Amino acid sequence: MQDSLYVALSSQIALERRLNTIADNVANSSTVGFRATGVKFEDVVSGTGPRSVSFASSGSTFLSTSSGSMVETGNPLDFAIQGDAWFGISTPAGTVMTRDGRFTLANSGALVTVEGHPVLDAGGAPIQLDPNDGPPQAGADGSLTQNGRLVAAIGLFAFDPGPDFTRYGNSGIVPKTPPQPLVDRQDIGVSQGFVEQSNVNPLMEMTRLIQVQRAFENVSALIRNAGSSVDEAIKTLGSK
Repeated sequence: MQDSLYVALSSQIALERRLNTIADNVANSSTVGFRATGVKFEDVVSGTGPRSVSFASSGSTFLSTSSGSMVETGNPLDFAIQGDAWFGISTPAGTVMTRDGRFTLANSGALVTVEGHPVLDAGGAPIQLDPNDGPPQAGADGSLTQNGRLVAAIGLFAFDPGPDFTRYGNSGIVPKTPPQPLVDRQDIGVSQGFVEQSNVNPLMEMTRLIQVQRAFENVSALIRNAGSSVDEAIKTLGSK
């Protein structure tokens, strides 16, 4: 009897985590550069043989690797990555990976994000442009020129977010290991005047949200029924 309660409780804990994850995805369905979060669950078996009991793990999160759609903005300081790579930005939390390429030019000439974080080149140094030469022209490899002169290059990086990764802001990911710069790659590039939308499918996530809510309610009903059965058993045994 107690085993069934524990199994149902483990299911509720797993469903609650999935519910929170889906809700976060839905909330960021319009966030530029956002990558959806998924949750992986495993069976946790207690005991052996016919008396073994299978519980649901609390789950571990992973980052969706699919790309969002690219939208043309016409802004020369907007950039979108083509391929499996990330921009590097300098933040109070250290170097952060992001797919949000909405950049701007500070008065000092520094290329920064909309939050004011410096954008890094492949060597991990902040990108510095000439504020008097206007917006740069970007090559497919991320190279930046002003007045026909090569002045910098946007860094593109690879990293493994791993399970239970840490987010920074809405679309940033804090790498657990140093990111690796990607250079001279034909399958990776930069598109100027575009931004990448969130890869969340709002309709699919809302459907999943309803399914998880119903499953949570069903498990709650099972727990209540199991509790009532225990009460009845106690009453029956106590009357004898």
